Amino acid sequence: MLIHHVARYVDYRRKLGTGFEGGEQTLNLFARYADERGDSHVTIDRIHEWCSGACSAERVRYKYNLLRRFSLFLRAEDPAHAAPPIGALGSSQRPRPAPHLLQPEEIAAIMSAVLTLPSTTIAPYTYHCLFGLLAVTGMRVSEALALQRSDFTRDGLLVRQSKGGGSRLLPIHSTTREALEAYVHRRNRVFSLSDDLFIVRTGLAPDKSTVRKVFIGLARQLGIRGPVGIPGPRLHDLRHSFAVRSLEACAHDYDAVRRHMTALRDYLGHSHIEHTYWYLEATPVLMRTIAAANEDRFLGGAR
Repeated sequence: MLIHHVARYVDYRRKLGTGFEGGEQTLNLFARYADERGDSHVTIDRIHEWCSGACSAERVRYKYNLLRRFSLFLRAEDPAHAAPPIGALGSSQRPRPAPHLLQPEEIAAIMSAVLTLPSTTIAPYTYHCLFGLLAVTGMRVSEALALQRSDFTRDGLLVRQSKGGGSRLLPIHSTTREALEAYVHRRNRVFSLSDDLFIVRTGLAPDKSTVRKVFIGLARQLGIRGPVGIPGPRLHDLRHSFAVRSLEACAHDYDAVRRHMTALRDYLGHSHIEHTYWYLEATPVLMRTIAAANEDRFLGGAR
């Protein structure tokens, strides 16, 4: 049955350093669908049939390309599995969404609002500290949720589970350290068998989907994000906002921006600096400054 192959494939991808949470769920849904119809191998017809039920053309492309890689993995062992052609339903590459840059007062409002959530557990304090940490370090939420208590060191935060599979040490400001120490003191009073730094009622770290849900709910409650169906600030925009504000701090020094890009790449855990350069496009303030500097240089040379 195909469902048994999914676990092997997901394990293989994760050993390569891929999180793959969303991909695993999609593959399991397809495998159950195919198993219910008696399929012992992946076929192109079944892939097309299943993908056709997706809610959008973008989702169709995503599912097709995911299943294509899964089928090729199985085909390496058994040629009876299909070899779907690349790009048959388009590329799965999607344009990066425009970031919503959160203002400091908006972040502060969300952090304050989460402390008013009706709960007798540590959860409100966890989300309060977690959102604050994401805002002042630009960490990925998956990295923050993977932190263990021992990763909070006197030199900073040790990020062991980065997106690319590497690790890095994040220096933190003294105020951030104080806030984390206060949270850890409260967290350690809660009985927990896990060593997760951030915990909720279960004694374990919350999952990403729950954290996103809490953030979006508070953003809507405060009017920072519109109603369902209207694009607005996402949890990941805390990372965007950190990167952009960090670059804007160098807005009046063109050479400082260039020096800062390399440091920012390492701090954010980007594997390639072009991923960091994308944040330049997100800040009109910085782009205007760079454009003005280049224009001055051009005019100066023309004279």
